[in-house]
Amino acid sequence: MKKTIAQAASVAVLLAASFSAGPALAEEVTLRGTTAFALGTTFSRPYEAFVDWINKNGKGVLQIQTVGGPEAMPPFEVGNAVSSGVVDIANVTAAFYTNILPMGDALKLAENTIQDQRANGCYDKVDAMHQSQMNVKYLGRTGDHVNFHLYLTKPITGADLSGLTIRTTPVYQAMFQTLGANLIRTPPGDVYTALERGTIDGYGWPIQGILDLGWDEQTKYRVDPGFYQVDVEILVNLDKWKGLSDEQRALLEEGIAYTEALNANNVAINAEEAKKQEAAGIKVITLEGDARQKWLDTAQTAGWDKVSEIDADAAASLRSCMQ
Repeated sequence: MKKTIAQAASVAVLLAASFSAGPALAEEVTLRGTTAFALGTTFSRPYEAFVDWINKNGKGVLQIQTVGGPEAMPPFEVGNAVSSGVVDIANVTAAFYTNILPMGDALKLAENTIQDQRANGCYDKVDAMHQSQMNVKYLGRTGDHVNFHLYLTKPITGADLSGLTIRTTPVYQAMFQTLGANLIRTPPGDVYTALERGTIDGYGWPIQGILDLGWDEQTKYRVDPGFYQVDVEILVNLDKWKGLSDEQRALLEEGIAYTEALNANNVAINAEEAKKQEAAGIKVITLEGDARQKWLDTAQTAGWDKVSEIDADAAASLRSCMQ
């Protein structure tokens, strides 16, 4: 009888131990993801590499299922979607969610890398801004070393854009407006048709990506030098982030570190892309002397002035760690 009681007590202890250990072993979680850029194109590929890394290394812990790109959700709605929890994770540039986070406009003005910003505390400032104002975790950033350019269907001889109608986004709106351009805002999917019909004379876009979109067929000139730096953020809904286990959050952080390291490849990719543009018949207009200085100075001055109008103290704080 004593042996039976002892055995039962032993079993009870084992069961209690197994139940108490249960909550610590989180079940695999699948995050619903989206990208503001067409799958397979330049600014979606780093996100897709991140997803592949997570799904390979996170079996039994965490997976990401991408539910689509612009065909499933308009690019300018992606910020709202991840903020509200319609999706759990998103790949999107801050230019597409300045309606929620106006200070996101500062991210393109960075002259250093995301690794520099993590080291000097700038990452923490940007993350806190996203969490408090947008209900998202700013996981990380791709696009370092990739500058923007102006692409045209007709030539210019200086930094004056008067008389030109340029497709814009919040990225270069202040700069192009200061230089005299008439501005039209359209989704990327409408640019080809607008060029074809002559509705616009040009558009701003990074050195990478226009051949992916077929815009080279309607583009005759690229203006150098480039300006600003591409920022494509990977964001996680904050409620979802807080609900993940330590192991799951650590996996996402390891995955973003892997993905951000790939930014270094952009220097070689830029050079290759410039060669492809030349082969496609796009001629380079290189601004020199005073015109070059005006071009670059206007980019930075107009950009920071606009951000300072939103919140001067926050702009000064970010500028101090982004240059």
